[in-house]
Amino acid sequence: MKKEECFYLGKIVKKYSFKGELLAKLDTDEPDLYDGLDAIFIDLRGNLVPFFIESSQLHKSNLLRLKFEDVNTEADADALIKTELYLPLDLLPKLDGNKFYFHEVIGFTIKDKNYGKVGVLKGINDSTAQALFEIDRNGIEILIPMNDEFIVKVDRKNKTIEVDTPEGLIDLYIE
Repeated sequence: MKKEECFYLGKIVKKYSFKGELLAKLDTDEPDLYDGLDAIFIDLRGNLVPFFIESSQLHKSNLLRLKFEDVNTEADADALIKTELYLPLDLLPKLDGNKFYFHEVIGFTIKDKNYGKVGVLKGINDSTAQALFEIDRNGIEILIPMNDEFIVKVDRKNKTIEVDTPEGLIDLYIE
């Protein structure tokens, strides 16, 4: 399994018990969707390795308590702390309407209601306080905040996202 075929689910943050149990912080709004998994991929030095889950249960808000097969000691558990968890893309719940996963809209054409075609979405920068669409317009990078008020329509069939940005925002990059 390659990383491109998977989505990031979360990270193992600490040990839970001396019997090899671990707590994972999930990167999701709906952690209960991932309670009861049979297996998960863990990134070990750049390779995705499948781990089979003996038991799991939600712990507090967005933590998942995990007990893996063959992880029975504190030392085994220590080796997995701070590792990232992945699942195959086909396990992602389907989204509709204007909700989308970042990976699924890369390559979509961005069209502004007033401006017209802006360019092609090449990435999403979510390392800032406000996530940003990174759009390529003939070699010029245009950044548009991913604000629900700006996103008018996500058209999966035609691979376009229609936005309605404040007047002058796009011109800042072009003129």
